Amino acid sequence: METNSNLAAESEILALRALGWVLQDEDRAQRLLALTGLDPRTLRSGLEDPALLASLLGFLANHEPDLIACADAIETAPEKLAAAAQYLNQPGENG
Repeated sequence: METNSNLAAESEILALRALGWVLQDEDRAQRLLALTGLDPRTLRSGLEDPALLASLLGFLANHEPDLIACADAIETAPEKLAAAAQYLNQPGENG
């Protein structure tokens, strides 16, 4: 069984890998900023914030074609991305 610190680290790594995938496409990156209300500076400064990382994964989960494409690109299952978002959204569980 994984410990909370392992789950936190794995969830954060998946979110950061997913962010890298999102930012490779300018239109998708602009859509992320528009739909999340983030700006590039806030995004950069919040990379260690579980809530921000959960928002990123939520952005992907809300558009299934992107979720599947991202999962394929970073070689993981879409369900793992969704589980990471859920984990990162749990206050006090991921620090």
